[in-house]
Amino acid sequence: MRAGVLVFPGSNCDRDLAVALERATGARPALIWHKETSLPEGLDLVAIPGGCSFGDHLRCGAIAARSPVMRAVVDFAAAGGHVLGICNGFQILIEAGLLPGALMRNAGLKFVCRRVPLRVETTESAFTRRYHQGERVEFPVAHHDGNYVAGPELRAALEGEGRIAFRYLDNPNGSAGDIAGVLSRNRRILGLMPHPERAVDPAIGGTDGARLFSGLVEALGSETLERA
Repeated sequence: MRAGVLVFPGSNCDRDLAVALERATGARPALIWHKETSLPEGLDLVAIPGGCSFGDHLRCGAIAARSPVMRAVVDFAAAGGHVLGICNGFQILIEAGLLPGALMRNAGLKFVCRRVPLRVETTESAFTRRYHQGERVEFPVAHHDGNYVAGPELRAALEGEGRIAFRYLDNPNGSAGDIAGVLSRNRRILGLMPHPERAVDPAIGGTDGARLFSGLVEALGSETLERA
């Protein structure tokens, strides 16, 4: 599996995400600057990290979503590529129209930084295939604007289509339906507010996030072999 990690002014989890992907793939992912107008050839995955891209001006992720590289990411996704957005990356994916809903200021109006328990809601994606449905896992969160907002019709659609990937068991931000992460219709795009890349080593508090990356390697490696 060949991965690329986007880098924006204000990204602060790009190296963490690169390390998690390198652990899973055995190869250092390409770091892609936001002014690039194309992606490296042969990518299987584009990963968008957390942070405060462009200082969170206007709305979190709004400026980054209109950067040159995101036009290439939209085309990559339209062609069936896999895309992962974590925290600010989730915000960017929503602002780019690649995932539905909105992410607003936390209900408590405070920055939240702690480990949170989650429930795995589906295993039917490359991102969640190594988990068990209903399994309890823990990832850290670190955000001020992670309150996922979705109206009744959207929530019903997400539920009915099995597109809720993770749900909070102890909601830290007021997200509708305790939603922590959602999938695209084709299940090849995942956005989530918690940080799986910060849960890949016992030395930093746990390894529940490691299976997200190893599952990607398995799934995308199989796809590569099928295309060969």
